[in-house]
Amino acid sequence: MAECYLREDLASGEQALEADPRALLAWSRGLADNAAPGDVYRNKEGRKTLRFDWRGRSWFLKLHSGIGWREIAKNLLQGRLPVLGASNEFRAVKALEALGVDTMAVGAYASLGRDPAAIQSMIVTEDLVGTVSLEDYCEHWAQRPPLFAIRLRLLCKLADSAGRMHRAGINHRDFYICHFHLDESTLQQPSPRCYVIDLHRAQIRRRTPRRWLVKDLAGLYFSAMDCGLQRRDLLRFMSRYTEGGLRVALGRDRALWQAVEQRAERLYRREHGRQPPEPGR
Repeated sequence: MAECYLREDLASGEQALEADPRALLAWSRGLADNAAPGDVYRNKEGRKTLRFDWRGRSWFLKLHSGIGWREIAKNLLQGRLPVLGASNEFRAVKALEALGVDTMAVGAYASLGRDPAAIQSMIVTEDLVGTVSLEDYCEHWAQRPPLFAIRLRLLCKLADSAGRMHRAGINHRDFYICHFHLDESTLQQPSPRCYVIDLHRAQIRRRTPRRWLVKDLAGLYFSAMDCGLQRRDLLRFMSRYTEGGLRVALGRDRALWQAVEQRAERLYRREHGRQPPEPGR
C-alpha cells in the first residue's frame, strides 16, 4: 500500500521534491544517513527523529523503518497499541488542522508496504522555531506566578484544544504540557498560539472512549501539578473544556473528572515517589 503527500511549495522551485513515496523515502534515508549526531533526537524501535536545514528553514524528519513482529507482540502483550509508521501522525495533524487546533505543519509524508511489521514511512514537519514547551515556560510558576491574564489565556487555550480534539474523536496518548509549544509573542492575543506536537501515537475514531479521555486529561493534569495550580484554575479548565460549562462538568461529568484526578495523582506518586501538591485556594 502506497501513500504520499507533498505540500505544493515543496514540489516546485529549486531542490523541488518528487511527489512519489519511493522518491520521498529515498530522500529521507539520505538525510538520516548523513545527519550529524547532535541533530538526531531519537534512533530506536524502528524510528529515527532528526532536525535538518533545507531551503533556508529548519525541519524535523521522522523516518520509520518497520518495527518488526517482536516489537508488535511486545506492545500488544503490554496492552499498548504499537505505532507502525508515520500515518498516525499525518492523519492526526490534518484532523487537528481541520478543527482549528494549533499543531505542526506537514511538508511531506510517504508510506509504503503492506506488512505491518515492515512498513516504510516518513513525515517532515516544520520546526517550531521561536517557541517554548509549556513545561519549560511554566517551570517556575509555583515560585513566581504569572500575571492572571496570562494564566487565564493559557488555561483557556489548553482546554479549548483538548475539548475540540476529544469531541472530534481524537486522543493523543502522550498528552503532557511538554507536548504543547507556545509562541510567546502571541501571549497578548485573546487566544495565544500553542501547538500540539508529537502525535505519532494519536488515535482517531468517531468518538473518543471514556478511558482515553481519562488518560489524556490525567496526563495533562499530572504534568502541570508542580506549576502552582489553584483550585479555581482546575474549575476554569473544566468549564472551558466541557460543552455546557461547569454545571455539566460538576453534574453529568462528575465521575469523569474524579477519575481524571485519581489517575493523575497515581501518576504523580509513581513518577515522583511522593504525594502530589494540593491545589491552592
